[in-house]
Amino acid sequence: MKPYLSVIIPYCNAPEKLSRLLATIGKSKKAPPYEIVVVDDGSRQPLTGSNVPVTRELKKRTRIVSLKTNKGPAVARNRGVAAARGEFVVFLDGDVEVFPDTLYEIAKVFGDDPDVVALTGVWVKEQKSKDFFPNFKALRDWSYWINERDKSGYYFLFSTRIAAIKKVVFDRLGGFDQTYPAPLVEDIELTYRIARRYAIIFAPQVRVRHEFEGFFPIAKKYFLRAYYWTKLYARRKRFDPVATTLQEALTTLSGVGVLVLGSITAIALLSTLGQLTLPVQIMGGIFIGTLLMHVLLTSKFLLFVYHEKGWVFMMRSFVTGLVLYCFIFAGAFLGRIIHGRT
Repeated sequence: MKPYLSVIIPYCNAPEKLSRLLATIGKSKKAPPYEIVVVDDGSRQPLTGSNVPVTRELKKRTRIVSLKTNKGPAVARNRGVAAARGEFVVFLDGDVEVFPDTLYEIAKVFGDDPDVVALTGVWVKEQKSKDFFPNFKALRDWSYWINERDKSGYYFLFSTRIAAIKKVVFDRLGGFDQTYPAPLVEDIELTYRIARRYAIIFAPQVRVRHEFEGFFPIAKKYFLRAYYWTKLYARRKRFDPVATTLQEALTTLSGVGVLVLGSITAIALLSTLGQLTLPVQIMGGIFIGTLLMHVLLTSKFLLFVYHEKGWVFMMRSFVTGLVLYCFIFAGAFLGRIIHGRT
């Protein structure tokens, strides 16, 4: 039987994560006919039909596409789609886990409305880790998708952690931009091309689990994503509801401003031995105004975190957000210097 869904999974040197993901797919309930295409992106120990970590029953649904050298997720996903036989392709990152109803809900969205061409799901806010930062990041993303997005928006980010699209449309658009060697902004770039003709709907019932990393790996990703996004911005010359809205840009600027102006004000106070001279008062007033602006811009997230985790977690989230905004600003600033000339 021809599959209705083709699940595309890029893989590289993470057998435990792949095993967990495939095991959760194997527990799918009420799923339509589906196949799994795992693209081995140049792993040190290549996947084969004999060592792929799946049950015997699931192995019948699973095919391996092997790349001799590491090409990056854009190439891997395109190769996976080229081998797919389903009417719709479902993209999953190799480090997520699906719910028993994930594939069913994807098929239901497409089946209920034949006009739907592409959808994106969401990763739930719960984390196995008790550490602060993974929980902060999970709540930050959840709030962004659920609480802060414009629900009347025409299109949403085609996030490859969990997203699906009609195969003929993906093929017609030419797939992911393969010039990106790492997971950078290839999903944003494809989103823009899809949205020229089609809506990408947000389906919150389509869920996956994802365990987030620590601070520095995420901060690095923020920096690189902001850097490469500016090249896309240089072409389009406008903000968008996908990567950076005008409000998000203002939030980043105000966050950096809070840290910079706060530091300058503190240094000025120390240099005047605590005397509130006129320059110090002016600087302090600007700092307070910027702080209030930033609190207002982040208020939905802060209130959400307060209700989820309490005051202490909320205050830590506020400070952590300020630092992350500096990484975003640095990436965007460097990108504008370099890409703004093109």
